[in-house]
Amino acid sequence: MRAVESAASKAAEVVVRLVPVANLCPACGSDDIIKHGVRHNKNHDVQRCSCRKCRKRFSANLGFAGMRASPETITSAVRLHCTGLSLRDIQEFLLRIRGEEFSHVAIGDWISKYIALMESLLETIWPEVGDRWHADEVWLKIRGDVKYLFALMDGQTRYILAQEVAGSKHRHNARSLLRTAKETAGKKSKEFVTDGLHAYRLAYLKEFWTLAKPCTEHVRDTHFDDKFDNNNVQERLNGELRDLEKVTRGLKKDDSATIRGFRVHHNCVKPHMGLDGDTPADRAGIKIEGPNKWLTLIQNAARRLVEGGWDGDASTGPSNS
Repeated sequence: MRAVESAASKAAEVVVRLVPVANLCPACGSDDIIKHGVRHNKNHDVQRCSCRKCRKRFSANLGFAGMRASPETITSAVRLHCTGLSLRDIQEFLLRIRGEEFSHVAIGDWISKYIALMESLLETIWPEVGDRWHADEVWLKIRGDVKYLFALMDGQTRYILAQEVAGSKHRHNARSLLRTAKETAGKKSKEFVTDGLHAYRLAYLKEFWTLAKPCTEHVRDTHFDDKFDNNNVQERLNGELRDLEKVTRGLKKDDSATIRGFRVHHNCVKPHMGLDGDTPADRAGIKIEGPNKWLTLIQNAARRLVEGGWDGDASTGPSNS
């Protein structure tokens, strides 16, 4: 996990750019590449290349090497699942619309693999969030048992800073939720808005409260009709997740790729009416370019693994003072 640090000044916007199809040797990392024709696969074509430095030949398929499906097919499956389609519905969509036949098990493997890959990139980037954070919980069925998803979100950007699954609502220790939020943002908020659940109060006293001033204020016992002290943005998020859980007919494990993918989709891909069509990442200073943001994230994450670091346009360190 990243340690909570501070920066002297606000960093520039982080830009996650489109990656050229063939610009990096997977063996030595050189960009001295020449093209060697096209390999025709069953479902898509792949550019073949060779490296002038180490003489290695490879396929220019960054992030999707060894995959039978095309990048467009895989990213379509990930997007559809994160917006509410079940694996079997996605399987039928690919067969009827794209004419491609894949098992629902393979589609589930794609989703798990690429959600984890995108998370590995996003964990290296500190979002520029506001000073009023909201936390709430929503019940879900996981393997037939009722469990609770705790989530913490910045009210200004709608960026989800942390989420975790708990077996109990009242006995859950929410300290790790607040600690993860601090690590993600690189700071503490000035206000922490929750309902009256005692677990939030205990976690606040351990993670946010200090004798030194200014100290984070805990705003509790909020209601929908409060003009200022309400938790409506978090309740709206709970509604989105409940809709997703209904369509997928329950979840199979606590760290489900469905839950983690929902966070990536909410933060980086989905435009929000409350943000005038921007994504939370846009408002948090993270610009993801390209018409297919899933593809941009996956290829940058794969490139980071090859190079041993992330080649972004701005510092990926904490940018909040």
